[in-house]
Amino acid sequence: MISFLCFMLMLAVFGKLAAVACRAAWGITKIAVCFVFVPLFLMILLVAGLVYIVFPILIIVGIIGFVSSRV
Repeated sequence: MISFLCFMLMLAVFGKLAAVACRAAWGITKIAVCFVFVPLFLMILLVAGLVYIVFPILIIVGIIGFVSSRV
């Protein structure tokens, strides 16, 4: 009975740690995508000559950024 209680408490503690780790990893992933991969993707499209795809994406992202700014 005591081992079952220890197992349940251990599961609760490490379960919460796993949830915090997943939340932190998700936050780091969003930052990496916003600041590294999206600009890199847009530069690759620009160099490849796909300007007609890059400008609408930049306009849409600019409007979303302007509307949802928290400052």
